[in-house]
Amino acid sequence: MAEENRVILHGVQSSPFFKRVELGLRAKGIPFEYVEEDLQNKSQLLLKYNPVHKKIPVLVHNGKPICESLVILEYIDETWRDYGPKLLPQDPYKRAQIRFWISFFHQQLFETMYLVIISEGDTQEKATKELYEKFEVFEQGMKEFFPDGTPSVDSNKFGILDILLVTTFGPHEVQSEVLGIKVIDPVRTPLIFSWISALNKLPLVKELIPPYDKLVAALHTLRNVALKSTAA
Repeated sequence: MAEENRVILHGVQSSPFFKRVELGLRAKGIPFEYVEEDLQNKSQLLLKYNPVHKKIPVLVHNGKPICESLVILEYIDETWRDYGPKLLPQDPYKRAQIRFWISFFHQQLFETMYLVIISEGDTQEKATKELYEKFEVFEQGMKEFFPDGTPSVDSNKFGILDILLVTTFGPHEVQSEVLGIKVIDPVRTPLIFSWISALNKLPLVKELIPPYDKLVAALHTLRNVALKSTAA
């Protein structure tokens, strides 16, 4: 890539936050260099580029760092307007609607799912109930975008909500196996279930999904570390 348009992405393959940005770049067809970070021994570059949170992902465009996955996705969409699909609608009202549901997804669905992963017993049961309730709210909201109940999924119409959904709940079968619950209920939320199923079939998405056994191992590790930390 020409030096004047150099894109470097710092991340960790197992991170859904990293996967959001990787998928956004690939959907747009933007070449980038990947730098694998060790979160137990963070590089000086990572600490330099993200001195506030010291976390991945970090996108470095022509030497200038951008942090936080959702901020990075909007930056990608605004910087490479003529590349690939629009990650956010151009119409201001539609864009505001999508941003509302992005916020809901990130603050409600994602956070509740994380609580389900790192808890057990009554705490996990309560979090699972909350997750189902929030999925039902999300399902109702998405009917405005998919009035016939059938999500229209296309690599040429790939938005931030698609990215958030598939990087968080794309491996729902793995999550169900490790956690012992049904994460996505096709009866309770059929639109969400069919949407995720369609996204998982896209070649763009399939290329980025690690093998099933690696996903299981990674989730087991995350859960075990969190449970030990809570017990301590």
